[in-house]
Amino acid sequence: MFLQIEDFLSGAEVASVAELARQANFISGRHSNPHNVTKNNVIIDPADPQGQKAAQIALGAFQRSEPARQFAFPQRIAVPQILKYSQGMSYGAHIDAAFLPVGSQPLRSDISCTLFISEPADYSGGELTIYLGSEVVLIKGKPGMAVLYPSTTLHQVAPVSSGERVVMITFIESQIPDQSQRDLLYTLNEVRALEGLKMDWGSRTRLEYVAANLHRMWAR
Repeated sequence: MFLQIEDFLSGAEVASVAELARQANFISGRHSNPHNVTKNNVIIDPADPQGQKAAQIALGAFQRSEPARQFAFPQRIAVPQILKYSQGMSYGAHIDAAFLPVGSQPLRSDISCTLFISEPADYSGGELTIYLGSEVVLIKGKPGMAVLYPSTTLHQVAPVSSGERVVMITFIESQIPDQSQRDLLYTLNEVRALEGLKMDWGSRTRLEYVAANLHRMWAR
């Protein structure tokens, strides 16, 4: 299961991140994954203060986004990074690393997130390609859109044939590490939100009892 959130970043936030990206220093994307020969992009220098400002904008959006919180059950979020793909750049099919070196304790990547910054018309190609069994989902989001998907999902960035693709990415360690349990709890909470007020109070209370105690049972 994956989730697309329109207007995750406001127009003003997208403009701020885009301007910070224009001012920032970028290094080879292989810096963060030197062993993947299919990775051909550039990432913002982790020491660049422009990137740190952009990261705070993205983290603020996560704090206020109820759909993201309900889907991901976030426990820890890696510092979001700006990436650029220019003409000829791509990232071949891959699965994100299980653990990331974040702080004193590695962060388990349960959910990956892409935030779109560029206008789709500003570049050709560059679709986020997610493989779901025999289905292939191509996503080229408008500025400010977020896509969240399990980090275990095979995915890639198609080659950019012209223009420049600017995105932010981050990784989330969930309170619910098991993907199937997380999906079930997300669906149960969606039913509660959509149908709960139509139920009699006793049934609604029992539904909340089940959801809350499954959350306790599955949280790690």
